[in-house]
Amino acid sequence: MRIAKKIAVLALCAMSGLAGGGVALALDGSESPAGLKPPMPVFKNSLQALNHAIEGLRTGDAASSVEALKYAAAGGQSLAQWKLGRMYAAGEGVPHDDAKAYDYFNQIVNNYDEDNTSRREIGIVASAYVAVGIYSLTGVPEIRLRPDPARAQELFHYAASTFGDPNAQYNLARIHLDGDGVRKDPRQAVRWLFLAAEKNHMEAQALLGNLLFTGQGVPRQRARGLMYLTMAVESAGDDPKNVWVIELREKALKAASDVDRQAAAAMLGDYLSRR
Repeated sequence: MRIAKKIAVLALCAMSGLAGGGVALALDGSESPAGLKPPMPVFKNSLQALNHAIEGLRTGDAASSVEALKYAAAGGQSLAQWKLGRMYAAGEGVPHDDAKAYDYFNQIVNNYDEDNTSRREIGIVASAYVAVGIYSLTGVPEIRLRPDPARAQELFHYAASTFGDPNAQYNLARIHLDGDGVRKDPRQAVRWLFLAAEKNHMEAQALLGNLLFTGQGVPRQRARGLMYLTMAVESAGDDPKNVWVIELREKALKAASDVDRQAAAAMLGDYLSRR
């Protein structure tokens, strides 16, 4: 069951935040000639460019925003680097380009300074670590970046242990479960899955539930496994990409006894009452 590289891509979508800043240089108020776009503002600094880009994205001015983001990213604004990384990875507002996405995410990783990074940027840094980890797993042929499971494990482990990031914990669990560049270790995988599942990470809940229900490499706990599978289905909704979660639970329900189902319902009720 080697679906890590497919599911892990979900870890690219994560949190955002930003600080306030100045206002872009005003135009003279005259109308631009027909068919011509007004010139880009001249920015005093990278933070002003970032704020201009955020406002442009909010109002739908993607073209102006991309150029402002590039200016801000070149000035060291990690939020701009992260947003550009996401945009190039998903092909949103720009052509899909994994090489550029990797470069922007990797800039955040390389420039991270635990002594001088503000708390509001931690989510961005953690997300970048996960993104670079995923690219390290798959490789980026355009820049001749070969798959490097060892580096991926190192990045995931750092983000999982230092930042407590659930996407990192989930991806680290997949590496231990699949034995991708490391020795297979289901018990270690369950440990990381549990930490991510406790943060309501849907994929971690589903995978943890399946492992516990079937007893794959760990002691079988059918009722507890069914509980986690039920929690995952509640989060899965109607999104087609989450069909695998629903299928895992349906398979478990068919194999479960009435005692298993009743015990799982009682566990779920107790779990929810304590949160």
